[in-house]
Amino acid sequence: MAAILPPTPAVHRSYRLSTYHVPGLPVVHIGHRPHWRGMVPRGDIVLLSACNPGGRRRADGWNRRMMRRLASALAGLPHVLGEGRLGRWSEPLYAVRVPLARGLVLARRFRQNAVVVLHGNRPARLVYLA
Repeated sequence: MAAILPPTPAVHRSYRLSTYHVPGLPVVHIGHRPHWRGMVPRGDIVLLSACNPGGRRRADGWNRRMMRRLASALAGLPHVLGEGRLGRWSEPLYAVRVPLARGLVLARRFRQNAVVVLHGNRPARLVYLA
């Protein structure tokens, strides 16, 4: 089982340089305020993935299976499939309208190191689980 790792400077830099793309949401950048079109949503939107647990690269087939399991775990919650990108690398993720505490429970269940959180007009923030 992959443990959740504390972020290294390189990992932190990668998260901060990544862009997060989800249909219906503005492009998300850590530390930047989202440019909403229309009404600003209330509550938290948590961006989370089930790929590459503990920050360790896994085979594509394994990652697809874990994303299907995450989709099943999100049944009944408003969620949309998107992706995080940095250069040529990309990883699927879900934007989930859920309180941060519940999003963190899901992220821990899928052994993720961090989630991205949107809350109204506040800057997008990265929340580490380690």
